[in-house]
Amino acid sequence: MLFILVVIYIVFISLGLPDSLFGAAWPVVHKDFAIQESFASLYGIITGVCVGGVSFIAGKVIRKFGTPLVTFVSTLLTVLGLLIMSVSPNIVVMMLGAVVLGYGAGVIDTALNNFVSLHYKAQHMNWLHAFWGVGVTISPLIMSFFLAGEAGSWRNGYRVIALLQLSIAVVIAFSLKKWRTIKEIETEEETAPENKKGLFDLLKIKGVLTSLLSQGLYCSMEFLIGTWGASFLVHVHTLQPDEAAKWISLYFCGITIGRIISGFISMKANDNTMIRLGIATSFVGVVLLALPLGNISLAGLLLIGVGFGPIFPSILHSVPDRFGKEYSADITGFHMGGAYGIGFAIQLIFGFVATATTFNITPFVLLALCIGLFIANETTIKILKKK
Repeated sequence: MLFILVVIYIVFISLGLPDSLFGAAWPVVHKDFAIQESFASLYGIITGVCVGGVSFIAGKVIRKFGTPLVTFVSTLLTVLGLLIMSVSPNIVVMMLGAVVLGYGAGVIDTALNNFVSLHYKAQHMNWLHAFWGVGVTISPLIMSFFLAGEAGSWRNGYRVIALLQLSIAVVIAFSLKKWRTIKEIETEEETAPENKKGLFDLLKIKGVLTSLLSQGLYCSMEFLIGTWGASFLVHVHTLQPDEAAKWISLYFCGITIGRIISGFISMKANDNTMIRLGIATSFVGVVLLALPLGNISLAGLLLIGVGFGPIFPSILHSVPDRFGKEYSADITGFHMGGAYGIGFAIQLIFGFVATATTFNITPFVLLALCIGLFIANETTIKILKKK
């Protein structure tokens, strides 16, 4: 199981690589395509629909084809999506690439999160997402390098990330035989549940909707900074695009650090405690970002990232314990799909409002979302205690 865990960690680097790429490149891309900056919201819609939609059926796909094959094919889809985006002559073709990328990422996310929540401890889930943090930290740095070069070089940033994705797909391919030696009791070889429940039946389980909402509000904050953080820094703090990309990389680095630390803390603390610690830390970071302290306030991005660290993995790791193992793949998929839907919808609305008014509203919107996340999570805990 250790070998497979290492492979899963590597795969999660590949899952993180594309996630911060678009936001880092967008301040330049929208000028190359001669379109309004607010058009980035369309990317959010497309990615949210694709990732979210496929997540709702991921449970069935995983049971039919198994985690390893699903992971391999989905990684190849992300490679294809990135390559399409890198050669796109206009925004339409770029969005088609985003569709392919979204479908690939959605299935990987659900499959591996469910597998780890079933077979490994909380610290492994936190470290798993720390490797996602490695991916999202690396890609803005790579993009920053190319943005500092000649015009249009953002395309090379996409190509380099696609090449990294392809190399990880090769690693998965060579590990397939090893995967087959493992009996995935709750995933690949999981028999279809005896009492089949549909989408609405599962959503009626006490606590599922509020748990899903808490994940969605968290994703709203993460996506908002990932998509619009660089634009916020360019417009409000008057940074150059390549410098803004470096600061956003620091934010993602904070998420990585937070998840590494959380892995050790979770050996003593349960999922609920980890979520609360994350919310409190990120709240302090947002307050710092809102203060008029120049570059000092930008340190809030690092603190926000550290706070974000344990929230996402802890919510997902709690799914089998909160709602049972029988439908964990399905409910994990609902969490992924619903969270992406809520997250991208909120960052979509934010994008239109901020570009029409001012990006100065960014930290205050984040504060409201953080408070909403706290309320949703505490409501879930309260409901589950009454079960």
